[in-house]
Amino acid sequence: MISKKDVIVVLGSPNSNKGELGSIAKSRLDCCLDIYTKGKFVLCTGGWGEHFNTTETAHAVYAKNYLIQHGIQADAFLKDALSNNSVDDAVKVKQVILGMTDIKLTVITSDYHKERVRLIFTEVLREYSCNFVGVQSDLNRDELSHFVKHEQQAIATILKNGLFY
Repeated sequence: MISKKDVIVVLGSPNSNKGELGSIAKSRLDCCLDIYTKGKFVLCTGGWGEHFNTTETAHAVYAKNYLIQHGIQADAFLKDALSNNSVDDAVKVKQVILGMTDIKLTVITSDYHKERVRLIFTEVLREYSCNFVGVQSDLNRDELSHFVKHEQQAIATILKNGLFY
């Protein structure tokens, strides 16, 4: 058993059909690089899905490779959480960290996504201490407005119907 460890969870986001990370993914990964220190663990999320990754390689692999190329040692990574949406992120993260004791999670997402992530992770991972970081996005006003509207609808659905996982 591993004890008293910080785990940085980087939530997945779109990459191109050639595996190139988008600006949202890079902003989250760069935040991880900023807060990572030796001795912490990193857990990348993201498998496949029409809305974010249609390649044959899991998004988490692209994310991990980016972090390794930027200086995080390979032995700092926990098993990838090969999820396909935000609820699945939390469920798969929980599967990866089962057996670890006395840990603190720092969950990195985007600013517009942070509130919904907090709702989901607080429910699914209620027995764990979680800190949430919402990285400022560099989306233009129309793109950001689209994402904010989507998040508001998703949060309203969770509040109305509960969380199914």
